[in-house]
Amino acid sequence: MRTRVRKAFTLVEILIVVVILGILAAIVVPQFTNATQDAQGGNIQSQLDTLNNQIELFKARNNGELPGGTTMVGYDWQSMITGGYIKAAPRNPACPTSGDPTAIGAPGTADVGWHWNDVTNSLEAAYFDENPANPRVTPGVP
Repeated sequence: MRTRVRKAFTLVEILIVVVILGILAAIVVPQFTNATQDAQGGNIQSQLDTLNNQIELFKARNNGELPGGTTMVGYDWQSMITGGYIKAAPRNPACPTSGDPTAIGAPGTADVGWHWNDVTNSLEAAYFDENPANPRVTPGVP
């Protein structure tokens, strides 16, 4: 009599594989979430560096005058665009959909994309922690 060899997985083997895949997914998925926030933070930091450099260039070419006059609060980016310093009004991707991601307000102003700090004469991103060790988006905190 011949014995037939079955070529199939048992239910226990399949359950073990599913459990292992579930554990791996639980470990990997949070890493992708952090990677997205890190990438967004790096993007905003890069935009800030570029914008602050372009504002300094504008000031150097215009006798120390800011593009918005005495302060950048409420400025609409138009003279920077027409002067060729930037191509379009910069958008802060961390700004909530209820706000204006291109608007500039005073530090702590909600629902704007950017803050102008009159003390340091520099642009800051709303909803963004500029900690050099770990720049990151801070949702809900302007």
